[in-house]
This record gives sequence, structure tokens and C-alpha cells, in this order.
Amino acid sequence: MSVYAPHKPRYLILELGAAIACLILTKLAFDPIAWRFSGPMSMACTIAFIALMARLRAETWSDFGLRGLPGLKAKLWFLPQVLLGMVAIMGAGAVVGLSGDAMGLWDMDATPSGVEDRFAGTTGNLPRYLMWLGLGIVSGGFGEEVFFRGYLMRRIEGILPASALRPVLMVILPALMFGAVHFYYQGLRGLVTIAAIGFAIGTLYLLYRRNLWPLIAAHALVDSIGFTALYLGVEV
Repeated sequence: MSVYAPHKPRYLILELGAAIACLILTKLAFDPIAWRFSGPMSMACTIAFIALMARLRAETWSDFGLRGLPGLKAKLWFLPQVLLGMVAIMGAGAVVGLSGDAMGLWDMDATPSGVEDRFAGTTGNLPRYLMWLGLGIVSGGFGEEVFFRGYLMRRIEGILPASALRPVLMVILPALMFGAVHFYYQGLRGLVTIAAIGFAIGTLYLLYRRNLWPLIAAHALVDSIGFTALYLGVEV
């Protein structure tokens, strides 16, 4: 029997606020120690918090989108869903990035200084490349998708009353926060671009009947392509 299982909106709001506070405060705490890794470290703490709350609520990881692939049809659709996810991520990023460049909001040919500082020394450095590749897959692909899609969308659904607007807000609000947490090293361009990517992923998450695995794989693969290009010194 669950020790703590209040599912009324006011309790969900408190828990959601605590999860967001955990993400922000641990990020701030780790910044002076190792700012390059403070994002993955704070995400690890937040996932641990989610795991604790899920246990107290008698929830399982499948409630947050980590579901199996029952039946042959689901297994056959997995790879196309992953590929569609990759196209959505890269397409949303490219469209928003180029649109902002055309409007003079930023220069697509210039790499944000925070990105250069954070990943400095990765080009041609195999150990550093493998480190960032692993962090991209685990913290980016898995951690961010569990938190921003699986967890946030589920909690927002529990807080908001049933209406035609609820699915829209379930996608938009996590997408905005997804963009905001990348602002500290990617600036305005990163905030807007990553928010657009979050909107695309969130929409697919609902279309995929809340199965997160194809989107975790898509996110991890896109990050892997980016880090591999950086290691090889190739512009993407």
C-alpha cells in the first residue's frame, strides 16, 4: 500500500514545485563546483526525487512513458518512430534557428560562447568525446525526456481540469521550461530553439500514445551526432 498517494491538484502542484526547485537549486549548488557538469548532476538529483515520489505514490516508470513494446506491430513501428523523432528534433531546430537568423535575432554562423566554453577541448580528444557522448545519452536522451515529457506532462495533466486546452498546455509548458534550462549556456537562441524542439517532441509523445522510448532513442541519437561532429571538427 502506498504511504503517500494524494492525487488532488493541490498536492500535485506542491510536488511539481518541489521537483522544479530540486532541478534549479541543485544546478545552482553544483555551478561553483563544476559548472560544465552541473546540468547533468542536477538532472540526476531530480530523477532520484521523481523516483522517490513515484514510489510513495505507488506509480511505476511505465506511468512516465517507459513502457514495453507489446506485440509485433509495436516493435515494427519503433524504428520509424525513432527516425520521425530525429527528423522532428532536427527540423524544429533548423526552422527556428534559421528563422531567428533571418529576423536578426542571432547569427547562425556564430556558436554561442557558452557552448564553446562548455565543450572546449572535445575536438580530437577521444576520452572527452566519450565522456560527453555518455552524458548526452544518459542525461540528455534519458533524463531530460523522463523529466520534461514523462514527468512534467503527467503532472500537468493531473493538475489541469479536463478540456480541449489541456493537451496543448501539457506540451507547451514543459517545452518552455525545456528551453529555459538551456539558456544559461546557449542564450536566447538556445532557449527559443530548444523550446521549439520540446514542443515537437511533446507532440510526438502524445501521438506515440505516451511511449517515451522512441523519443529517448531519437534524442540520444541526435545528441550523439552533434558530439561526434564536434569531435571530428565537422560543422553541422
